[in-house]
Amino acid sequence: MPEKGKDEEKMTRSEAGRKGGEVAHEKGTAHEWTSEEARAAGRKGGEAAHEKGTAHEFSSEEAREAGRKGGEASHERGSKRHENDESAR
Repeated sequence: MPEKGKDEEKMTRSEAGRKGGEVAHEKGTAHEWTSEEARAAGRKGGEAAHEKGTAHEFSSEEAREAGRKGGEASHERGSKRHENDESAR
């Protein structure tokens, strides 16, 4: 493996991962997450954060805002699905 020049900095693991992801997206070989995979990964990360004590604790206002946004997104998707069903007939 060639040695790096003294001007080149070493990349952290997260920087290397980010760069690899960008290249994979450019090449069209990046992993496409299903909603099920994303949900499982989020659950796993949340559980790990709670175990470590680094999980975000939502205030009642933050939780209310998150719920409102989720409800709006859900209703918006539902409306679009309904419109698509109607146009398919």
